[in-house]
Amino acid sequence: MTMPPAPPSLVGCGILHKEIRHLCACNDWPLETTFLDPGLDTNMTRLGRQLTDTLARQHDRSPIVFYGCCHPLIDRMVADAGTFRTEGRNCIEMLLGRERFDRELADGAYFLLEDWARRWDRVMAEMFGPHQEIAAEIFAGDRTHILAVRTPCSSDFTAAAEHAAASVALPLRWTDAGLDHLERVLAKALDRLSGAP
Repeated sequence: MTMPPAPPSLVGCGILHKEIRHLCACNDWPLETTFLDPGLDTNMTRLGRQLTDTLARQHDRSPIVFYGCCHPLIDRMVADAGTFRTEGRNCIEMLLGRERFDRELADGAYFLLEDWARRWDRVMAEMFGPHQEIAAEIFAGDRTHILAVRTPCSSDFTAAAEHAAASVALPLRWTDAGLDHLERVLAKALDRLSGAP
């Protein structure tokens, strides 16, 4: 008796894990997901090691890699694993679409998703250590505001977003994002995985 083929798999950043699982349920995609800690983006060594190790454990699955250009060697790591990554420079672009992402970025936005807001102090401590005053200087160098992005899967993270913005002395703005762009990114990756034209 032959075993049925394993369902397709995805390995990626956990920053949009709720949104991806929601889309899998809505579309009835039998996609097995493995999400890595979103905080890895601040440590290239840890990100590279954990992504490489996770892909090696799934070498027989050729998983979709849900990452943007979050590591300077990510395309080499993905190619060495014999697979591919989703299209997009980063998770925010995959969520908002390129045009909206570029427009908001040019307007001075620093994008803040719920997960990032809720772990803000930990991430800032990892990045700046005891020199938290440097964070405000860096953010003020090229960002004009924090843009908190709500999705249909977000819970209320107002307090966390307000705290994050206050900690770097930038005004807080809000925007809502649907899941249409993210859905197209995932659908295209699934089509590529299945060999669909």
